[in-house]
Amino acid sequence: MVSRPFWKGYLKLSLVTCPVALTPATSESEKVRFHTLNRATGNRIVSQYVDAVTGKHVEEDDEVKGYQRGEDDYVMLEEDEIEAVALESTRTIDIELFAPQKDIEWIWLDKPHYLTPDDPVGEEAFAVIRDAMATTHMVGIARLVMYRRERAVMLEPRGKGIVVWTLRFGDEVRDPGTYFDKLGNISPDQAALQLMQKLIDGRTKSWSPEMVRDPVQERLLEIIATKKKGRRRSAAQPKTEVPGKVVSIMDALRRSLAREARR
Repeated sequence: MVSRPFWKGYLKLSLVTCPVALTPATSESEKVRFHTLNRATGNRIVSQYVDAVTGKHVEEDDEVKGYQRGEDDYVMLEEDEIEAVALESTRTIDIELFAPQKDIEWIWLDKPHYLTPDDPVGEEAFAVIRDAMATTHMVGIARLVMYRRERAVMLEPRGKGIVVWTLRFGDEVRDPGTYFDKLGNISPDQAALQLMQKLIDGRTKSWSPEMVRDPVQERLLEIIATKKKGRRRSAAQPKTEVPGKVVSIMDALRRSLAREARR
């Protein structure tokens, strides 16, 4: 089922503008979700906001956002004050600059969204921006208010549309050197490297979405289906294979290749 756009606005590059719609590229609606129940009654348990000091229930009208500036000291912000921070990027994706696509490392990419024209009149302008980026192998960088925060976003041409990736904030990405620089400079044995490459070749397949299916969710659905029919299904414990101590890399590789051949 086609999802509805959750944002509509304009794509802008200098004086070129066209109406567009933005839809999340991923979905979690198919995940198995559980409610917490009272075992004795079978009724759902509901959560409530309570005052951390008095322990009394707080009515929805009395709830307010607060920014902590010290211990037990908060600045209160009303909803209309938060909404009043009206930025141009609330309704416009204004491409500020372009960068080579290869320069944006994967670790900066956060959430993908599909960007499509929202009016037949604007399709030509949309296509010109999209195809120009594809031809030059560039991606556009803009800012957009999403999920109540102004985010830097990357526009990547993809087929007939554009994928808009929200980018992580600078303080969210840790420096890999902190973790990798202290590793030793180990050069693997060439014979072991060749055997490992052979093992990789034997397991190489074309990409398929089946590679990232969720077997745990599939088993949960089986259990739920069985319970719907009134039968009790025994919960089989998964067999965990404990790897043995590796004495020799070459020996482990040879045994691995032999096992792959038997399969």
